[in-house]
Amino acid sequence: MPPSTRHLLRTLATVLLLACGATAARAAEPPKVVASILPLHALAAAVMEGVARPHLLVPPGASPHTFQLKPSEAKKLQEADLVLWVGESLETFLEKPLRTLPKRARLVAVGALPGVETLPPRESGVWAEHGHDHGHRHGHGHAHGKASAAAADHEREIDGHLWLDPMNGKAIVLGLAELLAGHDPERAERYRANAAREAARIKALDGELRTRLAPVANRPFVVFHDAYQYLERRYGLAAAGSVTVSPDRPPSAKRLAALRKTIRERGAVCIFAEPQFKAPIVASLAEGTGARTAVLDPVGAPPIEPGPEAYRALLDKLGRDLAACLAGPIG
Repeated sequence: MPPSTRHLLRTLATVLLLACGATAARAAEPPKVVASILPLHALAAAVMEGVARPHLLVPPGASPHTFQLKPSEAKKLQEADLVLWVGESLETFLEKPLRTLPKRARLVAVGALPGVETLPPRESGVWAEHGHDHGHRHGHGHAHGKASAAAADHEREIDGHLWLDPMNGKAIVLGLAELLAGHDPERAERYRANAAREAARIKALDGELRTRLAPVANRPFVVFHDAYQYLERRYGLAAAGSVTVSPDRPPSAKRLAALRKTIRERGAVCIFAEPQFKAPIVASLAEGTGARTAVLDPVGAPPIEPGPEAYRALLDKLGRDLAACLAGPIG
């Protein structure tokens, strides 16, 4: 074989080896995960700890109800392999951008993961005492005709704040581990081990919250917006109503009048604002009622920082803030 031919063959072999090595390196990259809100980002970060960090779209202190997606964040969506969100009931800002996701990207609505329990949205800003139903999944069953179809559509609606039940948080980490393991088999055991550890930590936190909130379970309170239904049902809390069902819908004069009446009649101990919204109405509602005012954070605002600890930090702070306000003297 002439020297020139041998040289050509060696060159071709080198090129092939380099190409194979580059392909293997690309295949070994962990999946790019984008999460809409801090609680989902934290759960994903816990499962991916030691492998990669997911990207968070809505920064701490902002609300998914009013957030507007920036071009740089839209670019992150286009680069993602997995996109985690609750759904149209919560992150309305994502409805249009998600329609243009590349085919390789997988959109994951966490409410559909195995073991996640969802609740229907509440219609009114004032709630009856002991009038809560148990959580259930929606969309199972058969609808016939226009009326039944409309009823089925309503039945499929969920209260999107599902992460505020720690058992849903536990189900989400276990479900995410399986999704990531299927996408990245090379690191499957790492994802599953991380998820098992986080699930155990969440279970322990659930016990702590139950102990902390049990002494104040029967003390009525009012929240700024209807975000805490899952927390209420998990720990038997006595929420009397919300200033608004959703922050993008200002309360009517009729609702505020009904709330003032409820606060007085039921002896509401606290009225809670939220760090994501300016709500001077909370202070005016409390005037002359004897109710205290405080702040509850359902999504995650500073000083909570994004990362694998953030979900548990969020729930722990919620429990402490609820207990601190509700445990004080009445009137």
